[in-house]
Amino acid sequence: MNRFAYLIIFIIYFSCNEDYKPKPKAQLRLEYPEPKYTPDNLKLPFTFDKNVLAKKTTLKSIPSTTDSYGINLEYPELKGTIFLTYKAIENNSKNLSDFLKDAQKFTLEHTQKAAEIPKYPYENNKRKVYGMLSEVRGNVASPAQFYVTDSVQHFLTGSIYFYAKPNYDSIYPAAQYLQNDIKRIMESLYWQ
Repeated sequence: MNRFAYLIIFIIYFSCNEDYKPKPKAQLRLEYPEPKYTPDNLKLPFTFDKNVLAKKTTLKSIPSTTDSYGINLEYPELKGTIFLTYKAIENNSKNLSDFLKDAQKFTLEHTQKAAEIPKYPYENNKRKVYGMLSEVRGNVASPAQFYVTDSVQHFLTGSIYFYAKPNYDSIYPAAQYLQNDIKRIMESLYWQ
């Protein structure tokens, strides 16, 4: 029996010579195609560069208003949409101030759930495009909103929405991709 115990100890000792290495925590890596942009062909009072990944573009006139449109740039691969709303500024500055208040109020409605809301002003004097991009960080319905205007005739606002429950960690890569598209829209915008 003594030999049997030594044999068991010998087998156990030499069978456990491989070091155990725990697996590192893995993160889901989502990769999207490199963005390719083309000028839009929507025949609106403005033009911008649109990502070819936006498969479907829906254009709707907004009832009971003049020269107002809703434009949806849908990204099926990212399960998200950039919603754009264009409004013509009437001959008074009150109209513009109302549009600006509404755009800023929409962003501020996310403060209850947002971890932070950094704002990035945008200004292009040559093309008369002035605006603000707000990145809303946290588990919110819309992770980015923006508005641009020429302060005289045109006002455009937009926001990102996903077809999923808001979970900032999960949608972050897609939100960053669409936020870059919003930056491209702002930077390539020309008023007609």
